[in-house]
Amino acid sequence: MRRRFRKLAAASPAALTALLVCACAATAAAQKRGEGAGRNELRRDVRAVTIPVTLRLPERAQQPEVSYLEDLQVFEDGERQEILAMRGAGRSPLTLAVLIQDDLVSSLSNEIRGIAGFVRKLPPGSRVMVGYLSSGSLRVRQKFTGDLERAAKSLRIPLSSTAGTPYNPFALTRDAVKRFESQPVGRRAVLLLSDGIDISRGFNNSSPANSVDLQRTINEAQRLGVAVHAIYAPSVGGGDTTLLTTGQGALSRLAEETGGRAFYHGTAAPLSLDHFLREVDALLSRQFALTYLSTHPDKGFHKVRVVAGMAEGEIIHPKGYTR
Repeated sequence: MRRRFRKLAAASPAALTALLVCACAATAAAQKRGEGAGRNELRRDVRAVTIPVTLRLPERAQQPEVSYLEDLQVFEDGERQEILAMRGAGRSPLTLAVLIQDDLVSSLSNEIRGIAGFVRKLPPGSRVMVGYLSSGSLRVRQKFTGDLERAAKSLRIPLSSTAGTPYNPFALTRDAVKRFESQPVGRRAVLLLSDGIDISRGFNNSSPANSVDLQRTINEAQRLGVAVHAIYAPSVGGGDTTLLTTGQGALSRLAEETGGRAFYHGTAAPLSLDHFLREVDALLSRQFALTYLSTHPDKGFHKVRVVAGMAEGEIIHPKGYTR
């Protein structure tokens, strides 16, 4: 089984397509022969699905990371699915969008140099987009580029003014996530700096459970296999403690359901982003693009679960996707 997994893990995108075609052909042939199904049973289509998976292991872990990868199992809607490939940092360059809310407090201006350094240190072959969630629209400072220096230099300090307040941070984040559709399939992520507050549809609809645009952003990120890592920072508009914690809750839900992580230091602005950026860097270095064969063609939400024989540590992955 492990030898077969290694063979699949080394497959190129073209080879994966061929595997999928063969699987579809085999399914059709079996149905034509009437094996295991009645004559009038509908054919079950299959398709390749790619999701971001991150292994977070304790530093004292003795078992090599590759052994955990070989033991991974993927379940969709409770049924085990066949893994086609697992592409890590060495075989799949990272595609990353850096998004900054334009009305964050002025102390965040001191962190732009650190974010630029984070971008410059990304592995060779990485592609980066830089955008600002500003009043009325997503303002892209740099389209996806493999020139990390150019991407780093496109970063600017936020406006730190209510003039830059986005109508809805999640709607603009969703606009940014859609741009991954034109990028190669593989390891994808967003680094989002935001207060997570969306009152565009009223305060009662701003909670993590009720926000329409938060849910739409989650759906889009899950569909395109994009893990969102969110760092909370307050905006200049401020707000009461309830509203601030609501924003943090929204960012946490966005990250958790897409296979990312959320970071915050109380309701105040973090003294420095360096620690958070190091954690995000460590997570990205352990992120893999896992491609499996889905046997559930029905429309709607499909729950995904990834497991392995791990005595300790954590497997971070999206909770599912909507087809």
